[in-house]
Amino acid sequence: MTSTAIGDRIRIPRTRARIGIARRDITPPLGIRAKNWGPADWERSEGAHRPFELTALALTSSDDRPRVLLAVDGTWWRRVADEQGVRGAILAGLGLEPDQLMLSLSHTHAGAVLCAADAHLPGGELIPGYLEALAVAGIAAGREALDTARDGLIEWTSGRSTLAADRELDVDGRALVGYNPSGAADDTVTIGRISVDGVVRATLVNYACHPTTLAWQNREVSPDYVGAMREIVESATAAPCLFVQGASGELAPREQYTGDVGVADRHGRSLGHAVLAALDALPTPGDELTLEGVVESGAPLAIWAGRSVDGGEGAAVSLSSVELPLRDLPTMDELAEEWKDIDPRSREERLGRARNLRDGYIDGPTVQHPVWVWRLGDAIIVGHPGEAYSLLQTTLRDRFPGTPIVVMNLTNGPGFVYLPTRDAYDRGAYQAWQTPLAPGALELLVEHAAAAIADVLDR
Repeated sequence: MTSTAIGDRIRIPRTRARIGIARRDITPPLGIRAKNWGPADWERSEGAHRPFELTALALTSSDDRPRVLLAVDGTWWRRVADEQGVRGAILAGLGLEPDQLMLSLSHTHAGAVLCAADAHLPGGELIPGYLEALAVAGIAAGREALDTARDGLIEWTSGRSTLAADRELDVDGRALVGYNPSGAADDTVTIGRISVDGVVRATLVNYACHPTTLAWQNREVSPDYVGAMREIVESATAAPCLFVQGASGELAPREQYTGDVGVADRHGRSLGHAVLAALDALPTPGDELTLEGVVESGAPLAIWAGRSVDGGEGAAVSLSSVELPLRDLPTMDELAEEWKDIDPRSREERLGRARNLRDGYIDGPTVQHPVWVWRLGDAIIVGHPGEAYSLLQTTLRDRFPGTPIVVMNLTNGPGFVYLPTRDAYDRGAYQAWQTPLAPGALELLVEHAAAAIADVLDR
């Protein structure tokens, strides 16, 4: 048993930095192309369920190099050129180097198509302008966050949410994408409470769960469950809430593929209340519970009280890439032949995704997959562009116990590909036959990220 002494404290990991927050509305325009599902018999959005937000978090720590995290309500990049165009414009507009910016998409499946190559399709004529608007919003929010930054604090904690479930279901020998009642899911919510002068200014929420509540039946753009989650947290804290998607390759809500926006809102409230429960367990900003002494009553009472503490300095950045193997890829003609008997709309959706995944990313027998790692005081933020299974985040947390680790899928680019477990390949899961990567790629990413974290912690 660990002994406790008078003066001991309950440690709260923290980040001290100059911190700025800014937000811009990026709700896609009415009529934009939003066909993200093969079975959809419509192509243009007919409204907006909730606003889309771009929120900038600017951080300047002891190394005096600013970092900007952009939490963006968005679907996913389909082509390297689009991601590079938007992020490149933001980097230039803010005067940042590539290791200083992470643009993280929420991965809603009810958003605008982020692919300028679809401009010739219904609703696609609005896509190039929307991509330009995203870049303008990123520059404006990033600049405001940098210019208004003040000495602040991020206190890190975690909670639990049962929203996410395993979505790898086998029925009659066929691997399906849907709730598996026998599966297990990572339920960790990583939370950063951001304060300036003792006042909460923002909340960062990192959770792994595919925003696939709303599907082909829904004709409105929507941030899915993220919208209602934000509303719950922001109403309670009177401050912006930033959501960043975790390693959710095999995780999604139990109830999904619906047109009922009420289900998405219910999911968001569930996650939002989990966030608030964890926040309410923290002491006052800047304090840690300290064992002050003993009061003799009918029993000897241990008196714990909040006391201000220092700590959370130090910063480092790593931008590197890991070489990942490709599987033996079929040609586009071979894929068309393989899928010739499925619904034509679904076939075209699959073929289009396959083309886009390869364009600008695959050039040889292997690919270079980028990984961003920021050390911010006691915490680590990891970002990469793919859709890794939750093994990535659970392994990193196990390797570095006591260190808050935010793991973000769908961050920057290139490499908008699934990174499944070996078991998913063995099962013939959608994520395994959809990705160009060979079995073992996920495990290589895990080891590379772990080495990068160890490096920045040692600096």
